[in-house]
Amino acid sequence: MNLLAFDTSTDTLSVAVQHGAQVLEHSGPGGAQASTTLIPAIRALLAQAGLTFARLDAVVFGRGPGSFTGLRTACSVAQGLAFGARGGLGVPVLPVDSLLAVAEQARAEHGCTWVLATLDARMNEVYCAPSQWLPDGGMPAGGRWSEPQDFSLCAPEAVVLPAGWTLAGNARAAYGARLAPDSPTAPDVPALPTAGAMLRLAPALLAAGRAVPADAALPRYIRDKVAQTTAEREAARRASAAQAS
Repeated sequence: MNLLAFDTSTDTLSVAVQHGAQVLEHSGPGGAQASTTLIPAIRALLAQAGLTFARLDAVVFGRGPGSFTGLRTACSVAQGLAFGARGGLGVPVLPVDSLLAVAEQARAEHGCTWVLATLDARMNEVYCAPSQWLPDGGMPAGGRWSEPQDFSLCAPEAVVLPAGWTLAGNARAAYGARLAPDSPTAPDVPALPTAGAMLRLAPALLAAGRAVPADAALPRYIRDKVAQTTAEREAARRASAAQAS
């Protein structure tokens, strides 16, 4: 298949293109820059792979949870590109949970199969969800992930890691020893929701019928409130300073 994948849910922009058996990846600064750098990065990677929008079979995107602005960027770009692909005939989109992509990246880099995926949610909170790798010889990757059902948003101190599971993501870098303090010696690996991970997840998700029309490219929000007042930001800053001292 010919697939385009991208994730803008974190401070790292990740883009990948699959052209048959060939996979090319790009990463760069995300965050506020993603809205201006995403499409040029996509065009450059497609050109490098010898592909055009007219030859894509689907657009894969990270739907979150993650940065509010990043998710809006991903959804709008996925919709626009999918509508315009194949000379305006359009192609489907495949939404991928960013925490599932974290689990897959942890498996690819570190061999983890029981993963509690975590992402820094800012505001002294963490997104997390558990996933298990299920061996399946009938799948191209030799297995598939149990899709997360229990998405949560909590303080880093409230993260509970079951025995035998690995903590993966970028939350450790943000919160240090505050994250999952009841499991100080548990396996812990860095991982991000890369576009390459989403391409590896795509076959199982497509086989399960998870592709949707372009207008259904919607984000997964976990936090109800995505903006803070000036007073709330100042209170959070003071709380972080007090805990660091």
